[in-house]
Amino acid sequence: MTDYIAAIDQGTTSTRCMLFNHAGQSVAIDQMEHEQIMPQPGWVEHDPLEIWRNTETVVRGAISKAGVTASNIAAIGITNQRETAVVWNKQTGQPYYNAVVWMDTRNDKIVAELTEQGGQDRFRAQTGLPLATYFSGLKLKWLLDNVDGLREAAERGEALFGTIDTWLIWNLTGGSQGGVHVTDVSNASRTMLMNLDSLSWNESIAETMGIPLSMLPAIKASSEVYGRTLPDGPFGGSIPVAGDLGDQQAATVGQTCFSPGEAKNTYGTGCFMILNTGTEIIPSKHGLLTTLCYKFGDEPAVYALEGSIAIAGALVQWLRDNLKLIEAAPDVENLARTVDDNGGIYFVPAFSGLYAPYWKDDARGAIVGMTRFVNRGHFARATLEATAYQTREVLDAMHADSGVTLTALKVDGGMVFNSMLMQFQADVLGVPVVRPIIAETTALGSAYAAGLAVGFWKNTNEMRANWGMDKTWTPSEDDTARTKNYAMWKKAVTRTFDWVE
Repeated sequence: MTDYIAAIDQGTTSTRCMLFNHAGQSVAIDQMEHEQIMPQPGWVEHDPLEIWRNTETVVRGAISKAGVTASNIAAIGITNQRETAVVWNKQTGQPYYNAVVWMDTRNDKIVAELTEQGGQDRFRAQTGLPLATYFSGLKLKWLLDNVDGLREAAERGEALFGTIDTWLIWNLTGGSQGGVHVTDVSNASRTMLMNLDSLSWNESIAETMGIPLSMLPAIKASSEVYGRTLPDGPFGGSIPVAGDLGDQQAATVGQTCFSPGEAKNTYGTGCFMILNTGTEIIPSKHGLLTTLCYKFGDEPAVYALEGSIAIAGALVQWLRDNLKLIEAAPDVENLARTVDDNGGIYFVPAFSGLYAPYWKDDARGAIVGMTRFVNRGHFARATLEATAYQTREVLDAMHADSGVTLTALKVDGGMVFNSMLMQFQADVLGVPVVRPIIAETTALGSAYAAGLAVGFWKNTNEMRANWGMDKTWTPSEDDTARTKNYAMWKKAVTRTFDWVE
């Protein structure tokens, strides 16, 4: 009896496998971190082979913990760090280079050159995206231009490109022995190579970037059967791989934001707010991304506006790993509670430039307002406040683009268990912040996509029935956070502009 859906959630810092039942409840989880490789400033890499090994390990771990076999699993969903680029040999399965991670900025000169030739928005009408180091197609161009022998291998038809979802699906379905080379619309929409309207690769943009179309995976729906696992693989049986969503779109599905105007915010390594705009493509005039939200089978594609923030939870990790101010990430809340306010300091974490709504690759991080009064507690508090302020900037842009005024914000991700941050977020936004009972919404969203494809869930109404509220934070009557303090934050952001010449 197929009682469960398996979800593989491959994120920026770790890989996990979760098994979900029909009620959307997690029955087993296994997780492993992987190495963050930083060869020089601005460069961030992952080892694709380590990620695949970890995937095999956590799949077996979750199945073991649940006490089930392949016969109990109806389908597999994949969700992934979206813009991270991988290239590998289709005969051997060996990567030509480490995966270039979404926050990596090594392609800044490519972005500057393309911008000089046609402006930052030269491809926005077709792709919904401004030219920025963020997007995986521009990372692929850097790899083709800089990795010895890769361009020649690509032109011979030997090299395959994909984001992490593509890499995992290819390996799960056979790898060099016939693995399926596919991606879904949500991940393809983050390459800067896909047409928003036709959901197909844009040959003109690919040619401009010097990218052979033969490298690119087939674009599929987010919910359909792509292939089946091999019996000798980590699942130990033939199971349909049937769901594929970029992590933020997966969280949107997991939060059951299926109606136009519904929005969620995910607090992870970065911070990502998505507003469902239905089947309508809404171009952004205020620094947001127009992106694919999901496509279920043969149904029309659903679009979204997204505000992408590069550094959120990663800033807490920086306090822990680089400054050694805390021993574990959750300690940041207790440290922040040792002070009454931020001591007058504002921390703008533009480590990889500024993403939405500014899109300034030449910005760099800054701490402003320092005096001798400032202590460790103020650093911790300013770190948390930075995430809330960045979210407010994105929400303001969404309102300007869509005209939608949110009445509440659904939240998920690791940072939503920080009550101090969530309360401050409500104070800065002036609307309630709502955490669901099932907080693992990213993995759950990919499970929903896979389950829908095989009939495990019949429709989105069944998924909505699983959603329940765990906790709500209501905004304070004191409006200082959303007026005076927010104005100071906006002033601090301007101090980061044009730092890199």
